[in-house]
Amino acid sequence: GYHADRWKKLLIPYSSPTKAYFDTSDQDPFCMYNYLLDVTTWNKSIRRGFIKIKITDYSGNTVESQMNSEASTFQQYKRVKILTGFHQDIEKIAKISLTFSTKTLIGPKHKLRILQMKLKSLNNPKR
Repeated sequence: GYHADRWKKLLIPYSSPTKAYFDTSDQDPFCMYNYLLDVTTWNKSIRRGFIKIKITDYSGNTVESQMNSEASTFQQYKRVKILTGFHQDIEKIAKISLTFSTKTLIGPKHKLRILQMKLKSLNNPKR
C-alpha cells in the first residue's frame, strides 16, 4: 500500500483513469465493502437527512452501514446516489432496510417515501 498523502503522485503519470478508495474500518480486518445506493423518492416536499442501510442474508445475518457525514437532499422523482460502506460483505441479500434520519431531536418526524431503489456492490460489480 501507499501512504494516503503520496497516492496521487504515483497514479497521475498513468494515462488511464484511476479510482482510489480510502475508506477503512476501525475493526479487524479493517476492510470496508462499498455499495452504491441509487434511490428515487416520491415525497412532494424536499427532505434533507441521512440514510442508514441494513442488509440481511438468507441465514439471518445482518450488517449495518456507516452513517454518512453529509446529509443528502431528496426531491420528488429525483435520483440520489449515496456511497455507503459495510464492515462485512453479504453475498446473497435477502432483505434491505433503510432508516431515514434528520438527526434533530426536536420537531416533526418526516417519512421518506421511496419510489425506486437499487443497491450495487462496488467491490463485486456483477452483483
